[in-house]
Amino acid sequence: MKLGYYPGCSLHATGREYGESTVATLRALEVELREIDDWSCCGATSAHATNHLLSVALPARNLALAEAQGLDEVLAPCAACFSRLATARHEIAADAALAQRVASVLDRPFTNHVAVRNVVDVLRASIPALKAKVMKPLAGMKVACYYGCLLLRPTEIAGFDDPEAPTSMEDVVRATGATPVGWNMRLECCGAALSLARTSSVVRLGRAIVEDARRAGADAIAVACPMCHSNLDFRQSAMTRRGEAEMPVVYLTELVGLALGIDPAELGLGRHFVSTSSLVARAAAPPPAPAPAKVPQQGAAKGVA
Repeated sequence: MKLGYYPGCSLHATGREYGESTVATLRALEVELREIDDWSCCGATSAHATNHLLSVALPARNLALAEAQGLDEVLAPCAACFSRLATARHEIAADAALAQRVASVLDRPFTNHVAVRNVVDVLRASIPALKAKVMKPLAGMKVACYYGCLLLRPTEIAGFDDPEAPTSMEDVVRATGATPVGWNMRLECCGAALSLARTSSVVRLGRAIVEDARRAGADAIAVACPMCHSNLDFRQSAMTRRGEAEMPVVYLTELVGLALGIDPAELGLGRHFVSTSSLVARAAAPPPAPAPAKVPQQGAAKGVA
């Protein structure tokens, strides 16, 4: 499989481990990524709140570049970038007048035919290859799959899973050998870009998410968004009550990479604020031996006294 690749600003900066683990994991799954030449910021998270035309034209520029470079599909791992690119594609297709205005801003040929995909969608499509290539099954590891509020919504734009009862992250986690837990907060907002403007709100929302994952028996929370990761990982020290153990927060690509036997350093697992050493150690441990088969005792058959 060949995909265009839009890393966005975060995956070259605060979310470096997401970018590195995405590239390493998909390479191992034989997905070829071609980074869009001369890509630029998509406008997340503020452009759509200040200037509608700009909020469409900025991501449309990257889709136009992808077109010019012969790409039919583009992977945008960041949930916000995925939303902005997919929203631009949707709005341009639905509004001819807007399409003309965007074309005048871009001043380049643009047919709006490039599809936009996210990491969860691509990993779900790669489950057969993942199952075949798992080297270190994450047996016994319990994972809380966190979608957040943006990855699945709006439905007409995201469109890759059920926005109320999604299963794609859980399917990927099962393919690694780990077990997804049932919990209540997987679709709730983490506070998103309010991390600086309203830190107390982010801490309150994040605490509810982490505590619910802990009650569900999770060993880690898996995310697919650098903003969600930042809010749940970086801010967790302010969320954790005295005496509580911190909850590792990992990108789904890091979890898959561990199961594929990729070096944790290559996945960026050493750069998290909450230590991931317990997960790395579990992935490195030999798989548990299968339980011995029970041998029926003589005389234990039904009806024998």
